[in-house]
Amino acid sequence: MIARSKKGSCSSQLCLALCTFGLALLGDVSRAVPMDDQDYYLQEITNRDHYYSFPYPGEEFFPFTEQPGEEGPHRAAETEEHPRFKPSRKELKPKKNNKKGKPILETPPDCPPLGLETLKITDFQLHASTAKRYGLGAHRGRLNIQAGVNENDFYDGAWCAGRNDPYQWIEVDARRLTKFTGVITQGRNSLWSSNWVTSYRVLVSNDSHAWTAVRNESGDVIFTGNSEKEIPVLNMLPVPLVARYIRINPRSWFEEGSICMRLEILGCPLPDPNNYYHRRNEMTTTDNLDFKHHNYKEMRQLMKTVNKMCPNITRIYNIGKSNQGLKLYAVEISDNPGEHEVGEPEFHYIAGAHGNEVLGRELILLLMQFMCQEYLAGNPRIVHLIEDTRIHLLPSVNPDGYDKAYKAGSELGGWSLGRWTQDGIDINNNFPDLNSLLWESEDQKKSKRKVPNHHIPIPDWYLSENATVAVETRAIIAWMEKIPFVLGGNLQGGELVVAYPYDMVRSMWKTQDYTPTPDDHVFRWLAYSYASTHRLMTDARRRACHTEDFQKEDGTVNGASWHTVAGSINDFSYLHTNCFELSIYVGCDKYPHESELPEEWENNRESLIVFMEQVHRGIKGIVKDVHGKGIPNAVISVEGVNHDIRTGADGDYWRLLNPGEYVVGVRAEGYTAATKTCEVGYDMGATQCDFTISKTNLARIKEIMRKFGKQPISLSMRRHRQRVRQWQQHR
Repeated sequence: MIARSKKGSCSSQLCLALCTFGLALLGDVSRAVPMDDQDYYLQEITNRDHYYSFPYPGEEFFPFTEQPGEEGPHRAAETEEHPRFKPSRKELKPKKNNKKGKPILETPPDCPPLGLETLKITDFQLHASTAKRYGLGAHRGRLNIQAGVNENDFYDGAWCAGRNDPYQWIEVDARRLTKFTGVITQGRNSLWSSNWVTSYRVLVSNDSHAWTAVRNESGDVIFTGNSEKEIPVLNMLPVPLVARYIRINPRSWFEEGSICMRLEILGCPLPDPNNYYHRRNEMTTTDNLDFKHHNYKEMRQLMKTVNKMCPNITRIYNIGKSNQGLKLYAVEISDNPGEHEVGEPEFHYIAGAHGNEVLGRELILLLMQFMCQEYLAGNPRIVHLIEDTRIHLLPSVNPDGYDKAYKAGSELGGWSLGRWTQDGIDINNNFPDLNSLLWESEDQKKSKRKVPNHHIPIPDWYLSENATVAVETRAIIAWMEKIPFVLGGNLQGGELVVAYPYDMVRSMWKTQDYTPTPDDHVFRWLAYSYASTHRLMTDARRRACHTEDFQKEDGTVNGASWHTVAGSINDFSYLHTNCFELSIYVGCDKYPHESELPEEWENNRESLIVFMEQVHRGIKGIVKDVHGKGIPNAVISVEGVNHDIRTGADGDYWRLLNPGEYVVGVRAEGYTAATKTCEVGYDMGATQCDFTISKTNLARIKEIMRKFGKQPISLSMRRHRQRVRQWQQHR
């Protein structure tokens, strides 16, 4: 015993010396770590024992046990059971069945996703045993990640193991103690191959060396995986496990494919006040808003609540109904709701054209709450915006599709459930293709059919009852034709970029090609105004959501250079109305977990407001006759820009332009044309540029003759009658 004690004493002294030497080396190594990250790495290495010594508040850890016949301390270091939560009574209670005998769908788990899909989990936190190639590495093993058409060495649609055997794994480092509660898996996203895992084990670790498998009474739990490649499958752990690392070990896979996975981990990070790294990166909001996902009934109730709080500046109305008869509700925010004020521009945000892209819907609901609260609080910026702008917020264009996604839940709808309308139509690309009409007319200059460069009429075939047009699309078109919108944004999801028109390539032989509008510089500014004020869009350190890196254009992209689309809402709006419309992709995750909404609001809040303010950039004015009456449908043209706009019913107009000096012209049927020079400054606020035009001589004559009940007589008819009278006199 004495000898053993001496030996133990020597070992302790040796360990102490080695630890001291290691810490000295660590001090040298830490000098090479960037200053922002030194705290994290130092704490992770030096404070590991202290870091794991605190149980989660209100829970107990299962005690460590020694295997019989093994030396206690030495064996425990290799095979110790990791701390776990005891199952609560609710977790152990068997699920009830419904009347048909089928199990009721499990309610969403308490712990949210760690953030593989939202990119909160960085590429450096994902590791794998092997990979088929770089584009199929662990960093691509994220739920709902898309490979696109070009599956290549950089961007593919899953993690795929380099070998097909039961020793492969993919691992997530949570970087802190986490209560793991579940795993969601998918197969590989691919147009050309079918690969998915049909069963797997789950293991956890505190140091990434000693691993403990999830077990039940009969041994290691083998979880059922996927039966196809796109539908997510959720498996809840029998009891929550507390650890830093979690590893997925595929046991079987599709027999005609290989080991490929996309996944998300459900877990609650445990609080650690000593870890500065995590405190520094936590996002909080001070806005007192309703951060939750709202179903159709709850959305309607929220609108009523906002209207009740701010009855003097809000109005609820609907623009039509969905395929299933749900009303498409909108909220108007203005100092005179329900009335178009002469000289005041109209703006809109819409969301939910793809029913499963839910973040935009919730951002609009948050925006209407925020604007009401800030108006009541006297925020001068919001008060000024509401008093000078008529704002329309339409949060759910496709409520039928949203209902499908909502029932599946934030992580289980996959990439496309609820995207289309009830009758299977993609609203975003369901508008008439006016681009082709314009370009054919421009290419065939001798053609008898001339197409104007603005307000292009909708083709007759599109208006027929047999045309494949969603009722939701027809409702939006009628809404856009009724209200003289100047600027609009349609919020979408699945990416982090602002796309501006044209969305369709001009050449029929290309699928991607930069296709600018005559107002390209204006559109680029509008896109940049949103992207540059977003917390992440222009962050050069941000990884791409899927396959496209938009940093070279500062978080913006010409729609046609990304992928060509015929009949987009952006192109239709530009060519059929006065409205400049852009698509704003607000997040990589189409349907983020409820816990992510406060951070997503902070990411987008300033951008949403700044983009609305751009409606006051350019020129505005009223076109009147000599009696001071507004002239509707007058054409406003800008020299050097081959795209015109028209005045509204009261003769007022708004023309978005970047700072500069412009020669502006106006023409109207029966009136003399006029031009003047208007200068747009850099300060916010449109330049007033009014016109007073007089009627032409011919128009005056026609007006006088109509006034006295006479019609103008053509010269040939007058001569004929004169000859007849002369002939009668000579008889």
